[in-house]
Amino acid sequence: MSFDRSIKIAPSILSADFANFGQEIQAIEAQGADWVHVDVMDGHFVPNLTFGAPAVKAFRPHVKTVMDVHLMISPVDAYIDAYADAGADYLTAHIEAGPHIHRTLQAIRGAGMKAGVALNPGTPADAIEHLLDLTDLVCVMTVNPGFGGQKFIDLTTKIRKLREMIGDRPVHIEIDGGVDPTTAPLVAAAGADVLVAGSAVFRGGSVNNPEVYGENIRTIRAAAESAQ
Repeated sequence: MSFDRSIKIAPSILSADFANFGQEIQAIEAQGADWVHVDVMDGHFVPNLTFGAPAVKAFRPHVKTVMDVHLMISPVDAYIDAYADAGADYLTAHIEAGPHIHRTLQAIRGAGMKAGVALNPGTPADAIEHLLDLTDLVCVMTVNPGFGGQKFIDLTTKIRKLREMIGDRPVHIEIDGGVDPTTAPLVAAAGADVLVAGSAVFRGGSVNNPEVYGENIRTIRAAAESAQ
């Protein structure tokens, strides 16, 4: 995967129709999604329970772009190989999920995936200063993790600091939480290039009416690109 800082829209399938994941993934990709974002939650690190590695492996054949797997679980290390086997392209772990995030990022890369590190809203940018050379993606949570549809927390100052810290390293800044046409320009102007959007993409559409997904994706992208 070549690196670029153009805006990428990564719909979160947490907001998709759970009975039609394969068709939903195909629909969002056909309608312009750049990546497919998969939120893995364990009911322990966050107060929700979603997909395990077997489910992610079942999604993989339907994903033709990039499968971006976000682990909101603790511990992480014991499951890295399972998500590598499931076909994750990017695997993101929370810095708050364990005591040895440096080792975790090494293990993710060692398993053949791109390594992401996620920061909860209360975690400062400085926490990952010494991890950036092991990191391919920094995920800034702009909601508290665990549920979709939450209100956006304005962390643009934190995003700007991360962009400055990253410098010319090939590291994406991903925003997860409350992204819509109103908030997308704020985070793009601050330096983000990967925008995770759940309800803002899937709202109003379906596998039988996928054009709405395309309209939503284009609207978010245009809003973000106007601020870059």
